[in-house]
Amino acid sequence: MFRAIMILMTLVLLRTGDVECQPAFPPPGQIYVQESVPRIDIFIHPDTLAWIYANVQSDIEFRSTFVFSNGSIADTLREVGFRLRGNTSRNAPKKSFKISFNSYEEGRKYYGFEKLNLNGEHNDPSVIRSRIVWNIYRQAGLPVPRSNHVKVYINNSFYGLYINVEHIDENFVKSRFGNNDGDLYKCLYPADLAWLGSNPEMYKMTSGDRRVYELNISDKDDYTFLVRLIEVLNNTPIDQLPCELEKVFNVQDYLKVAAIDVLTGNWDNYIYNKNNFFLYQNTSTRQFEYLPYDVDNTFGIDWFGINWATRNIYSWSPSSSGEKRPLFTRLMQVPAYRAHFTYYLKQAISQITGTQKLKDSILALKSLIEPIIPTDPFYPRTYGFNLTSFVNSYTQATGAHVKWGLLPFIDARNQSALSQTESGNAPPVIKYIQHNKAAYGQRFVVTAYVEDEDVAPGVTLEYRINQSAWNSVVMRDDGTAGDGPAGDRIFGATLEGQAMNDVIELQIKAADSKNSVSLKPCSPVQWKLTNAINLPLFINEFMASNSNTIADEHGEYDDWIEIYNAGDEPVSMNGLFLTDNLGNPSKFALPDISVPAMGFILVWADDQPAQGSRHAPFKLDKEGEQLGIFRKAASGYALVDSYTYGPQSNNISSGRRQDASSEWISFTRPTPGRSNHLLSTTGSVSQPAPLRVWPNPSSAGTVNFSHVTDFELFSITGKLITAAREALQADISFLRPGVYLLKAKDGQVIRIILH
Repeated sequence: MFRAIMILMTLVLLRTGDVECQPAFPPPGQIYVQESVPRIDIFIHPDTLAWIYANVQSDIEFRSTFVFSNGSIADTLREVGFRLRGNTSRNAPKKSFKISFNSYEEGRKYYGFEKLNLNGEHNDPSVIRSRIVWNIYRQAGLPVPRSNHVKVYINNSFYGLYINVEHIDENFVKSRFGNNDGDLYKCLYPADLAWLGSNPEMYKMTSGDRRVYELNISDKDDYTFLVRLIEVLNNTPIDQLPCELEKVFNVQDYLKVAAIDVLTGNWDNYIYNKNNFFLYQNTSTRQFEYLPYDVDNTFGIDWFGINWATRNIYSWSPSSSGEKRPLFTRLMQVPAYRAHFTYYLKQAISQITGTQKLKDSILALKSLIEPIIPTDPFYPRTYGFNLTSFVNSYTQATGAHVKWGLLPFIDARNQSALSQTESGNAPPVIKYIQHNKAAYGQRFVVTAYVEDEDVAPGVTLEYRINQSAWNSVVMRDDGTAGDGPAGDRIFGATLEGQAMNDVIELQIKAADSKNSVSLKPCSPVQWKLTNAINLPLFINEFMASNSNTIADEHGEYDDWIEIYNAGDEPVSMNGLFLTDNLGNPSKFALPDISVPAMGFILVWADDQPAQGSRHAPFKLDKEGEQLGIFRKAASGYALVDSYTYGPQSNNISSGRRQDASSEWISFTRPTPGRSNHLLSTTGSVSQPAPLRVWPNPSSAGTVNFSHVTDFELFSITGKLITAAREALQADISFLRPGVYLLKAKDGQVIRIILH
């Protein structure tokens, strides 16, 4: 008898998991506390430390002990890598340092971080500029590193006040975009993104002992996607550039970065100095993301004899005709992009750099770090800075390369920038277009981020079915249209009643009161409504940190994933995919074998596909990520099963309490390749996150859940109205306005108000 649980594939609207397309913004946490100055201690053999200071260009890491305390925690980690970092700072008395927690213990992290960057800020007498810039980026909604001030001690000797800046690596991009399987390039001088030809080898040129475009988190050394970006950027006619470039690059977020760079006087960046940025190919969108890096040469720091406070905002790049900066100069040739750049610049002034709030935050930080400055032994050693230099640097120039006081520069730059802005109306910005990948019979929900100078631009979903006539439906940002919280600039609309195999094409249109119109994307998004997936395959158990539990056929202890067939017939895995990134479903084609009825197959997540057909080209993240089984491309990569997990422990697996059930627990005695039923009593129940329900209050036909749950819906008098198992939403279209009670599987009761 077929005893599988038939799965109705109800995917959560991607808006509920912002990491899919919109960047996420992790909180400061313990490492980047904002209200105090944590202490970092490094203990290293004195002879080793002397060698490091005698060989400043070396990147050799040496064993050390790391101690971190912030008033709430005090931790000690041994066998930590320690070395110098930076460029010119290596030759300055006050060095900058890199801490690596995973150098001698593979995969080790400290509060989710593998590395820390401790920057000496020796050029900046205020010791604050870069932290202020990072804060401005973040306030503007850009996915940039976190930062704070720390006191650094080595062998109990005080080495000074430092800025601790989050390292950009696979952990960083995973925390912002929800994936880390795309190409990440560190781009340093002279990275101008100029076209060198179609041969990828041409872009592996070096400067000194490093590549100009250094591929960081891929072992394939394949520059194909970078070459494609550079080709589109340089060789596409200007009138076609928006449509082609937006396929491969997140233009709008870059324009916002560029506007803030100009406002903060950041010249040691791509636009002026072809330096200091990362490019990450976000596999959820297939677009490259621009990530700024190293922002201490800002707010009036100058080495070129240029007044950055008054420099023309549209001509930030060098004036030499031979200098190429296509990512800025070509975008400024597109009228809509130029207008958007202007809009972002004025927006940043009105909301951030021109506010008293920014000045107050600067003075608060000044008060926080000022008592530390007189005790910093390296602060005066490069330029003779002293406490007077520190105090004055906030209000006046201090000579040499510090041409402006911090606060006067901000005022002058804001005033000059506003005087240079061109008049005109920017068309509405449309980005982060998403839909919920609905199956036949489900509501098709579409969302998009839209902003404009108008408080409430008109937004519509333009769609057609099977190439028939185009129709439109109003999109709303009121919390009732699948759009998330009201007023967050995410607009939503819902379609329903389509037939099996209907092909939906869609675009988003936005218009402002001045009749400026945007229509995105240039080529309509297509989606085919196919049957819900009812394969009885489940991700049944997995282990993300295996050191002695079970070895593969090569004797290696690797991460593993168990797939279970809950049916009474074998199920072929031909045409199915396994992934650790739901935004990239086709990462690993499962082997062309069948899973026996009520049987199990183990897949090794070891990033060693050459070892066999059951070895996936990825490893599992111990800190948490997504797992999914998908059907082939012809089905639109329809989801078969998925699970999102949190932090894991060494040699402890996570699995379903009963095979194919919905309740997950931790197993101190894992059962790879065997039934979970036998030993489920040895597991400790993983506590699920509280259920969130939205929109609530609601006038929509459904309410959505933050995770799969069984539920019962009662009237306010206690009468059972409806119930469902393993649901991600509840149909309330048949209910009258009123108050209802939803009881979730874990006993949580939520009051639902229906308008």
